[in-house]
Amino acid sequence: MGTITINIDNDVEKQFRALAQKIYSKKKGYLGNAVTSAMQKWIDEVTQKQISEREITLLEKGFNMGELKFKSREELHER
Repeated sequence: MGTITINIDNDVEKQFRALAQKIYSKKKGYLGNAVTSAMQKWIDEVTQKQISEREITLLEKGFNMGELKFKSREELHER
């Protein structure tokens, strides 16, 4: 378990503590659980955005599918 010391705006802190207390009740570690959950959500969102951007770049670049061996559907299904 890591320790991070941060400074945040007082209004944000009050809102965060109040909401964390509602969701996690005021049990030991409720604030740490709320911060961990928020950080994990942020990590997931940023990671998904990076994946999306990478995949969109690949789609825009295109794929080399090789040469066409058949010019029409009929050639492919000749009997």
